[in-house]
Amino acid sequence: MTYILPPLNALRAFEAAARHLSFKLAAHELHVTPAAVGQQVKALEARLGVRLFERLHKQLILTAAGQAYLPEISDGFRRIADATAQLKPVGAVLLQLGVHGSFDLRRLELEQFRASHAEIGLRVLQPAGLHELIEGKVDVLIARGVGHHPGCRCDRVTEGSGLGDWLIAPAGTADCPEIASFRDWLRGLPADNSLALHRRRRLVGIVRS
Repeated sequence: MTYILPPLNALRAFEAAARHLSFKLAAHELHVTPAAVGQQVKALEARLGVRLFERLHKQLILTAAGQAYLPEISDGFRRIADATAQLKPVGAVLLQLGVHGSFDLRRLELEQFRASHAEIGLRVLQPAGLHELIEGKVDVLIARGVGHHPGCRCDRVTEGSGLGDWLIAPAGTADCPEIASFRDWLRGLPADNSLALHRRRRLVGIVRS
């Protein structure tokens, strides 16, 4: 059976905005801009041919259709989340990694990490930010910023100074074996701006061999 569904990101935008009755709060939860949430909701309404919100001055109100739609969508997401939580990655220890939304996961070479660290079950949440780390939804976080967070160990992922990508972990668990292993893995990866060069070097090595 093929399910005909609206785009997942649009449904997430609607569900978050409907719970908060705010594009701004939904944007904070989803790590995007309020404008992006508004655009996703508008696109969803256009796709469905149904108005889900009344947009009043500084106020967002669900229409009757939106009120009927919200509990079903929320229940669907809850079922997906529960089913996902029951899946356990292979490995004796579970490491939950949060990553900010604009980070290219290909840079992490996660399949190679999993292959070489069979004792660690790695799960990735993207997008994720500091509040997911604080709430314990992730064990360690790759965040974009300047890397100063009291109570946390911050290790720079990208080269250079100033704004960049940082690996952030609570000070109390920053040196546990699974986080230390992932930190060492990051240090062995190519720099932020050399992914293509790294691939070319691999190809050259293959040709020469």
